[in-house]
Amino acid sequence: QVQLVESGGGLVQPGGSLRLSCAFSGFSFSRYTMTWYRQPPGQQRELIAIITNRGSKRYADSVKGRSTISRDNAKNTVTLQMTSLKAEDTAVYVCQALGPPPDYLDYWGQGTQVTVVS
Repeated sequence: QVQLVESGGGLVQPGGSLRLSCAFSGFSFSRYTMTWYRQPPGQQRELIAIITNRGSKRYADSVKGRSTISRDNAKNTVTLQMTSLKAEDTAVYVCQALGPPPDYLDYWGQGTQVTVVS
Protein backbone atom coordinates (compact mmCIF):
# COMPACT_ATOMS: atom_id res chain seq x y z
CA GLN A 1 0.00 0.00 0.00
CA VAL A 2 1.28 3.40 -0.99
CA GLN A 3 1.03 6.38 1.32
CA LEU A 4 1.86 9.95 0.48
CA VAL A 5 2.54 12.70 2.98
CA GLU A 6 2.97 16.30 1.90
CA SER A 7 4.83 18.94 3.85
CA GLY A 8 6.15 22.45 3.43
CA GLY A 9 2.98 24.48 3.22
CA GLY A 10 2.20 27.56 5.27
CA LEU A 11 1.86 31.32 5.06
CA VAL A 12 3.95 33.08 2.45
CA GLN A 13 4.14 36.70 1.37
CA PRO A 14 3.53 37.68 -2.25
CA GLY A 15 6.74 37.36 -4.19
CA GLY A 16 8.03 34.74 -1.81
CA SER A 17 8.91 31.15 -2.44
CA LEU A 18 8.21 27.78 -0.96
CA ARG A 19 9.30 24.20 -1.24
CA LEU A 20 6.72 21.46 -0.98
CA SER A 21 7.73 17.88 -0.41
CA CYS A 22 5.84 14.64 -0.82
CA ALA A 23 7.13 11.56 0.95
CA PHE A 24 6.22 8.25 -0.66
CA SER A 25 5.88 5.12 1.45
CA GLY A 26 5.66 1.86 -0.40
CA PHE A 27 7.44 -0.06 -3.09
CA SER A 28 8.82 0.84 -6.48
CA PHE A 29 8.67 4.61 -6.18
CA SER A 30 10.86 4.95 -9.23
CA ARG A 31 8.17 3.36 -11.39
CA TYR A 32 5.55 5.93 -10.50
CA THR A 33 4.69 9.12 -12.27
CA MET A 34 4.32 11.80 -9.64
CA THR A 35 2.12 14.84 -9.87
CA TRP A 36 1.17 17.93 -7.92
CA TYR A 37 -2.36 19.24 -7.95
CA ARG A 38 -3.79 22.21 -6.17
CA GLN A 39 -7.30 23.21 -5.21
CA PRO A 40 -8.00 26.86 -4.46
CA PRO A 41 -10.92 27.65 -2.17
CA GLY A 42 -14.22 27.08 -3.94
CA GLN A 43 -12.54 25.96 -7.15
CA GLN A 44 -11.80 22.71 -8.91
CA ARG A 45 -8.60 20.79 -8.50
CA GLU A 46 -5.92 21.78 -11.00
CA LEU A 47 -3.00 19.68 -12.22
CA ILE A 48 0.08 21.90 -12.02
CA ALA A 49 3.14 19.71 -12.38
CA ILE A 50 4.11 16.23 -13.50
CA ILE A 51 7.33 14.28 -13.37
CA THR A 52 7.34 10.88 -15.01
CA ASN A 53 9.25 7.82 -13.91
CA ARG A 54 11.84 8.76 -16.53
CA GLY A 55 12.16 12.30 -15.25
CA SER A 56 10.20 14.14 -17.92
CA LYS A 57 8.52 17.24 -16.55
CA ARG A 58 5.50 19.29 -17.52
CA TYR A 59 3.84 22.29 -15.93
CA ALA A 60 0.53 24.07 -16.11
CA ASP A 61 0.67 27.51 -17.66
CA SER A 62 -0.38 28.98 -14.34
CA VAL A 63 2.92 27.95 -12.71
CA LYS A 64 5.26 27.56 -15.66
CA GLY A 65 8.45 29.53 -15.25
CA ARG A 66 7.90 29.82 -11.50
CA SER A 67 7.94 26.18 -10.52
CA THR A 68 10.31 23.25 -10.56
CA ILE A 69 9.30 19.68 -9.86
CA SER A 70 11.96 17.16 -8.99
CA ARG A 71 12.26 13.68 -7.58
CA ASP A 72 14.76 11.79 -5.52
CA ASN A 73 14.34 8.08 -6.12
CA ALA A 74 16.82 7.26 -3.39
CA LYS A 75 14.74 9.11 -0.81
CA ASN A 76 11.30 8.36 -2.29
CA THR A 77 10.38 11.99 -2.40
CA VAL A 78 9.08 14.46 -4.93
CA THR A 79 9.50 18.18 -4.45
CA LEU A 80 7.80 21.22 -5.88
CA GLN A 81 9.73 24.47 -5.66
CA MET A 82 7.69 27.59 -6.37
CA THR A 83 8.85 31.18 -6.60
CA SER A 84 7.25 34.58 -7.19
CA LEU A 85 4.17 33.49 -5.35
CA LYS A 86 0.90 35.32 -5.90
CA ALA A 87 -2.36 35.47 -3.99
CA GLU A 88 -3.89 33.19 -6.59
CA ASP A 89 -1.44 30.47 -5.64
CA THR A 90 -3.35 30.08 -2.39
CA ALA A 91 -4.65 26.52 -2.38
CA VAL A 92 -4.38 23.10 -0.89
CA TYR A 93 -1.51 21.36 -2.68
CA VAL A 94 -1.88 17.64 -3.12
CA CYS A 95 0.57 15.01 -4.29
CA GLN A 96 -0.49 12.09 -6.47
CA ALA A 97 1.34 8.89 -7.38
CA LEU A 98 0.27 7.25 -10.62
CA GLY A 99 1.35 3.67 -10.87
CA PRO A 100 2.77 1.83 -13.89
CA PRO A 101 0.82 -0.34 -16.30
CA PRO A 102 -1.19 -2.43 -16.45
CA ASP A 103 -3.05 -1.31 -13.34
CA TYR A 104 -2.26 2.42 -13.29
CA LEU A 105 -3.29 2.58 -9.66
CA ASP A 106 -3.19 6.04 -8.22
CA TYR A 107 -2.74 7.29 -4.71
CA TRP A 108 -3.28 10.68 -3.12
CA GLY A 109 -1.90 12.52 -0.17
CA GLN A 110 -3.95 14.57 2.25
CA GLY A 111 -2.58 17.85 1.00
CA THR A 112 -0.81 20.82 2.49
CA GLN A 113 -2.24 24.33 2.70
CA VAL A 114 -0.41 27.20 1.07
CA THR A 115 -1.66 30.69 1.78
CA VAL A 116 -0.14 33.69 0.06
CA VAL A 117 -1.01 36.83 1.95
CA SER A 118 0.64 40.15 2.58
